[in-house]
This record gives sequence, structure tokens and C-alpha cells, in this order.
Amino acid sequence: MQAYRPERIVVEKGCEGLAMTRRILERLPGLPVEICDDLDPAIRALGREADPVSEGKKCLIISKYSGAFLKKCPGTQGFVCCNYLVLNAATGCPLDCSYCILQEYLFNNPALRIFANTDAMFAQLKEWLAKSQGRDLRIGTGELTDSLALDPITGFSRELVTFFGRQDRAVLELKTKTDHVEDLLDLPHHGRTVVAWSVNPDHLIESHEEGSASLKDRLSAARRCIAAGYRIAFHFDPILFDLGWETSYLDLVDQVFSSISVESVSWVSLGGLRFPQSLKRIIGTRFPQSRLMAGEMVPCPDNKLRYIRPIRVQGYREMVRRIRTHGPEVPVYLCMESREVWEAVFGNGPAGVRNLAGIF
Repeated sequence: MQAYRPERIVVEKGCEGLAMTRRILERLPGLPVEICDDLDPAIRALGREADPVSEGKKCLIISKYSGAFLKKCPGTQGFVCCNYLVLNAATGCPLDCSYCILQEYLFNNPALRIFANTDAMFAQLKEWLAKSQGRDLRIGTGELTDSLALDPITGFSRELVTFFGRQDRAVLELKTKTDHVEDLLDLPHHGRTVVAWSVNPDHLIESHEEGSASLKDRLSAARRCIAAGYRIAFHFDPILFDLGWETSYLDLVDQVFSSISVESVSWVSLGGLRFPQSLKRIIGTRFPQSRLMAGEMVPCPDNKLRYIRPIRVQGYREMVRRIRTHGPEVPVYLCMESREVWEAVFGNGPAGVRNLAGIF
């Protein structure tokens, strides 16, 4: 797949000399570059566009970040949480998935933003690791962006993977819908990075995941990572439990596990389509032909729309059963589901609502 290339770059004053900024500008020659004391006017201008989300993907902002780079996954009250830690090195995504929650979450701040003060980020990481008191930490970069979609212009995975390769109590997960793994293959990762792919059937990738790699290319990238010694993971998420889903998704499980070495899979997650009700209007406006609204979905206690519970439970059961035919020992977990759904699918729940340590 092609590497991301914006139409223009806005650099916050004070970032010009930072290594990340220099690297990005070297890899994106010929683009207009504006140095700004104040980023707000550029962001407000995007907000006035007819489609702020699409226009935001054309503008790359390079800035500093003064807050906490590393945070606990917010989870959802009453839902089982996998105790993930989220490292935000960028916000916004060049891919354009019709169901993506970032359309709503970043609607008023839609520009793609890369944080150039990586020294501060690594200092915070070291502080977290020092305070972990022997606990294993699982850290991912795929909450507010795709972990590798911007890597061809930032090269940041090389720094991250090398850093985690020197740790012994933390694992980095890079979660992506791309095939941008070239920069990973020669790194001293020492088994401390898991490369993960979100996967969907081909026809849904084509209709709902604009700009992403094909399933064939994602699986090819996974095999290249396995050959380089990485462990990998798969996220069947979001699952669209609409008419005919059984054939599409059970075939997808077969495609995935017939293409890779199951012994290299660290974990698999399953998650049904869910989104806040406020996203419904945005999807309807930006993707008027989308069939995402066709399924029988109901509001849940976290104010998100989900397929009704019997449909989700049946779907998860069938997918777990099919996964087990390929890898009986592969750890499988549910993303953003209640204890009741866990128990209906697996026959029991995890040790605690916020404790999935046994799985990982």
C-alpha cells in the first residue's frame, strides 16, 4: 500500500530542530511547510470545512505535547478491561474507516498530529517502568492512530521497538491495518514487541476500510514479521454481525490461521461493532451508502450502540470454536464486553473485571 503523503505541513515553532521534525521533512520533500506560533487558527479553519475529517487528513501538524504520553486504557464502567496502557505518539489516522470512532472523538481537532518531543515520551516511559514494581506492562500505540500508518514518514517504530527490546517487564503492541513493516525487520526486538493486525473479510475491507492494506497484504506482512522473530496477534474487530456474517467471518478465521504459524500468535481479540450514538450522524453524512446502520443495534449502559446480546454471544461462541480448531491454546479475549457476555461465551469470566493478566 502507498505511504501517507499530506498536502501541507504545519510545524509548531520550537519543533523545527527536533530529530522527528527533521526526519519527517526529509521524507516528505516538496510540500508547503508553515511554521506557526499558534496552531489554533489552522485547526479552527479545518473545523469550518464541510468535511473536517477528510480535510484533517490532508494537513499534518508537527508539535510538542506537554501532557501524559502514557495512560491507562479508559475502559468502560462495568465492562471487562484488559489493563492496557496506551502510548499516544500521534493523534489522527490517514486511513478512513467508515466505523472509526476517531471521526467523532477528534471531530473538533481533526488534523493529523505527530508529537516531536520524543525525549519527553521516553522519559515518561522509563518512569512508568521504574514504578511498575515487577508487574508486566502491556503497552500499545493504536488508540488514537494506527500504529504503523505513519511509520514510513516518521520511522518512529525503530526507536520504540529498540527501546522495548532493552526492557524485561514490558511488551509493546503495534496494532495496524497496514503492511508497513519494512522498518521492523532488522531491529533488536528481543521478543518484547508484538505486531498485531485488525482484520476483516475482504469485501468489508474494500467497503469500510479505505486506504488500508488488503487482507492478503496484511497476512503477508505478518509472515514477514514472524520470519524476523516477532510474535504476532490478531484483532477480529469490529465484527459486523449482519446478514451472512457467519460465512464471511468463519472463512476469515480459516484464511488467517491457514496463512501463518499458529505458534507465533500471542493473542486474539474479538469485538463486535460498537460506537457512541453521536457517531451515527457522522457516519450517515460521510458514508451515506454505508450498511453499518442496517443491523439490529441497541443503546447499552455506556451509551454505545451494539448488536443485541444474543447475536453477539452466538457470534463470539462460533468464532471461538473455529479459532480453537486451528489453535486450541491460543489466548482469546473479548474487547469491551460485560462479565455476563464473557460467561455466556466462555462459561466463566476473568478473575476480575479489570484483570486479564492470566490471558496475556
